[in-house]
Amino acid sequence: MRSRLNTIALSQLPPGVAVPSYDRRSVETGIVHLGIGAFHRAHQAVYTDDVLALDPNWGIVAASLRSPDTQDALEPQNGLYTLSVRSEAGEKLRVIGSISQVILAPQAFDALMSVMTDPHVRIVSLTVTEKGYCHDPATGELDEAHPDIVHDLAHWQQPKSAPGLVVEALRRRRVAGIPPFTVLTCDNLPSNGRTVHRILTRYASLVDPDLGRFVADEVACPSTMVDRIVPATTDEDRARIEKALGFRDAWPVVTEPFTQWVIEDRFPQGRPAWEKAGAEFVADVEPYEQMKLRLLNGSHSTLAYLGYLAGYETVSDAMADADFERLITALMDKDVTPTLHMPPGADLAHYKKALVARFKNPALKHRTGQIAMDGSQKLPQRLLGTIRDRLREKAPIGRLALGVAAWMRYVTGIDENGAPFEVRDPMSARLRALADAAGKDPVQLAESLFGVREIFGDDLPQDPGFTQPVIAALMTLYRDGARRSVAEFRSE
Repeated sequence: MRSRLNTIALSQLPPGVAVPSYDRRSVETGIVHLGIGAFHRAHQAVYTDDVLALDPNWGIVAASLRSPDTQDALEPQNGLYTLSVRSEAGEKLRVIGSISQVILAPQAFDALMSVMTDPHVRIVSLTVTEKGYCHDPATGELDEAHPDIVHDLAHWQQPKSAPGLVVEALRRRRVAGIPPFTVLTCDNLPSNGRTVHRILTRYASLVDPDLGRFVADEVACPSTMVDRIVPATTDEDRARIEKALGFRDAWPVVTEPFTQWVIEDRFPQGRPAWEKAGAEFVADVEPYEQMKLRLLNGSHSTLAYLGYLAGYETVSDAMADADFERLITALMDKDVTPTLHMPPGADLAHYKKALVARFKNPALKHRTGQIAMDGSQKLPQRLLGTIRDRLREKAPIGRLALGVAAWMRYVTGIDENGAPFEVRDPMSARLRALADAAGKDPVQLAESLFGVREIFGDDLPQDPGFTQPVIAALMTLYRDGARRSVAEFRSE
């Protein structure tokens, strides 16, 4: 077995592999990142790696809130890992060095609090996925009945949720007279900075009303838009990268050439010069956020559910089907684009054309089953916001309704051949119980799922302009299957 990638190995890598251009020994920790998953390592950590040669004060200490897997992979590698950028033109490898340490929060709570309360740490960033904020996706408010929040409010000095950890660190800094860090969320939430600020303020108020006022008045939560497709790393990826490096990397990350980061420039304690690495700082992120959530993420989810049901393993497999490409292109052009209000100079036509090319990238094995995860948390911002805007304009929603119906068919956990599969969703048990009670009756299934107000709110289930197209689409999916439904789909 080959030796592991580590600091010593950097000088022994093949010439074509890029390595950090700075001395890692001179890097100081300026950022704590919660949620050390593949996306962060393919996105924000790369931007930070790009600027550490200019300013070594922004190194990252990362924390895993649940699983020890990433810590187990990266700690023996001195935090180093390989970034694989894949396209039809080939593969480019680069070793990223911006993460100096990975902490497993449940086992090293005191160590995490120590670094989060270090005065040199001025940013706490997060990629904990939509479900990690313990909020109600339909309203954007803190879910005070969430088990993690119930636990944290009873044990607020030893929290385990992301909101609890952030607020406890802010409380400790306040007691010590240390200015609050900026909270930088990089997850797909509507108005993500404002949403997270609202969640943190409410949680802090429940701990202590005075602390809630402090968070409301003193803690900056700039909004962001992040964009890069990052499929799950496979054993095949590990083997290929090991062969190219000559060293074993326990957890490389694979991604596409495209990357985008739009950030609201609001950092009272300072920030890295991420703009020198290609990030764009703007006064208002929301138009870009809506563009990405609705065009990329909405299309991705629609592709994932329909593609999975149709038997397509990856997004590129689904997009190789001309009927799927036709449906997704029309969804972007006719349904989503009219709901967007972009600033002057934004090139939506170019963005959509690039999206289609990205979805069709055969080198990027982005599995439909991976994108389909956590749909109860994703639908409200990816599809339902667009639907609400369309309904207000009395515009048709046929393609959007087909995406929602495909999700409903998917959460039954039974594929079109009658075989069971695992639905990975924080509400999977509840959704499966509703599906089992409905049997194979698409009308009953739809009406049962409409009752999940955390997803659909109180308005959509009462609007026949929404319910009727979704029920019709679900009946078609049951009758004809996903592939034929897409092929024969006709809408305005």
